[in-house]
Amino acid sequence: MRLPTIKFLQEPTSEAWVEQAIENLDIVLLDCSHCERKAAGVALNMMCRYPSDTQLVRELTAIAKEELEHFEQVNRILEERGIPLAPLAPPPYGAKLKAQVRREEPGRKLDLLLVAASIEARSHERLGLLASRLEDNAENQTGDTRNRELAAFYRGLMASEARHYGIYWVLATTNFDRETVDRRLQELATVESQILATLHPQPRVHS
Repeated sequence: MRLPTIKFLQEPTSEAWVEQAIENLDIVLLDCSHCERKAAGVALNMMCRYPSDTQLVRELTAIAKEELEHFEQVNRILEERGIPLAPLAPPPYGAKLKAQVRREEPGRKLDLLLVAASIEARSHERLGLLASRLEDNAENQTGDTRNRELAAFYRGLMASEARHYGIYWVLATTNFDRETVDRRLQELATVESQILATLHPQPRVHS
């Protein structure tokens, strides 16, 4: 199943990724825990970098709180499934996107907002794809009750990720003119899609 085109994404996720993720649900779920923790950290770091931006601090405080709530929820599911918390080698996705962030202001601020928005948008898309596949498997009686519950959980996360990338987008367009934002978004979206063009051998939320 394909989701509607998302503004921040130039290319949709491949079917190969969906198949890889479904075959490695435990690993992807563990990675989801890491992603939620990192997302909270991104919001907190940006608040510390721009403490005088009242709107940014207010909005990202809410995001950080919600990401930590999701982190707790994922960890509870991991415990129920008997999956121990453990480190995972990250895919190159995050580091390569971070490398696109310019060092000088104000470009740095715009890039940080748009990279965060792009990551949230990709999470929204992929969690939706996973939820749909798990739901389809349940209808075909190839999935168990836990996976139906996992699909519902991913649906909830999917809605949150959509709200988060919308907030980052609003912050970007509040701080910068729309033409500048659109132009830079297209540049970053091209890089983001190129990073995911080759399937990473290790299944991750962003691989």
